[in-house]
Amino acid sequence: MSDWSVTSPPGDEPSVRKVPFTVARDGEDVPALLWLPERPQRRRPLVLLGHGGGMHKESPLIDRLGTQLAGGHGIACLAIDLPFHGERTPTDEIGLSALERRRRLGLDRWRERNAGATGQAVADWQAAMDRAQGRDHQPHGPVGYFGVSMGTRFGVPLIAAEPRIAAAVLGLFGVRAADTESAFARAARQVSVPVLFLQQWDDELFPRDDGLALFDLLGSKDKTLHANPGGHLGIPRAEFGHAMQFLRRHLGSGNSDPSGGDRGQRY
Repeated sequence: MSDWSVTSPPGDEPSVRKVPFTVARDGEDVPALLWLPERPQRRRPLVLLGHGGGMHKESPLIDRLGTQLAGGHGIACLAIDLPFHGERTPTDEIGLSALERRRRLGLDRWRERNAGATGQAVADWQAAMDRAQGRDHQPHGPVGYFGVSMGTRFGVPLIAAEPRIAAAVLGLFGVRAADTESAFARAARQVSVPVLFLQQWDDELFPRDDGLALFDLLGSKDKTLHANPGGHLGIPRAEFGHAMQFLRRHLGSGNSDPSGGDRGQRY
C-alpha cells in the first residue's frame, strides 16, 4: 500500500525530538518511536499513530503527523511497527512493496493474517504506552488514537480494551453485513469515545456500505463521518488537518487544559 501525504507550510517546521526505543514483549522486540515537543510542559497529551498496511512506524504520513502534532500542538506522539510490518516484516517479504506483498499473499490471506494478529497488536500497543512514559521527562495527559485502514483494524479493538484512550480518528475500513457478530464488530460496539471517521466514497478495498456499517456499529454517541470522493489513498490533505484539530479539541495540548470550554465539541 502506498502512503498518504501531509505537508507543512513553508518555513513552518516545528522543533521536535524523536526518541526511538524498543519494547521487549513475549520474547519479541517491538520497535517504537516517540515524537516529543522540545519546549517544556507541565503535562502533555499523547497520540498513538497506527500505520496502514504495508507501512511502518516512520512512514511519511506517520512522521509528518507526529512532527506536526508534537511541534505545532504540543502533543507527544507514539508509533510502533505493527505485527508483520516495518522491522518485523517476514524475511521472505523484505524488499517487496506493499502491493507486491499483498498480491503475493492474496487479499483475503493478507487480511486474515492481520486479523489473526489483533491480540498481539493490542498488547504491543499497551506495552509501548507503558514504556513511553519512562522515555519522556514530562508526564502524559489524555491519550488519543489516529489510525486508518489497517490502523483501524487494530485500533478499534485497542480502543475497546484500553481505558486511557479518550478520542480517536478512524476510517478507511469496513465490516461486511455477514460479519456484524465478529470479534471486531463486537469491539466496535464497545468503542464509546468521540470518533472522527474518514471514508473514501469510491474506496476500492472497502466498499462504501461496509464503511458505513462500521461507522454505524461504533458505540460512540459523539461520532462524526467525513466522506470524500475518490479511492482508498485519495484522502484530501485537508482531512489530516481536520483530524489533528479534532484530536487537539478533545485532548487539549501541552499548553492548555483539556477540560476547558471546547472539550467535547464536535469538529
